[in-house]
Amino acid sequence: QVRIVESGGGLVQPGGSLRLSCAASGSVGSINFMGWYRQAPGNQRDLVAVIIAGGSTNYADSVKGRFTISRDNAKNTVYLQMNSLKPEDTAVYFCRLVSGAARYWGPGTQVTVSS
Repeated sequence: QVRIVESGGGLVQPGGSLRLSCAASGSVGSINFMGWYRQAPGNQRDLVAVIIAGGSTNYADSVKGRFTISRDNAKNTVYLQMNSLKPEDTAVYFCRLVSGAARYWGPGTQVTVSS
């Protein structure tokens, strides 16, 4: 069984920064990719940033240059450094893990950008 724990969400003013963490534990196996998606009220869940096994990354256009995804393979942990946050970044952020045919979601962490 795989357990995914997210942390680092919260309330921040526009222009501020937050760092999200996602740690996977249990029978994780060989991870193909880990990443972050987000969902605002009334919207679909969209990709924010992912990092694949070889180290390549992919970002949504709306966060390029502001967000950075990184990982610690030894800890099965992925991070999302979010800088220059905007009100439109407000959403629940979900961690995604793909390992072989298995796909997992974390429970989500709320990020609110507001003055």
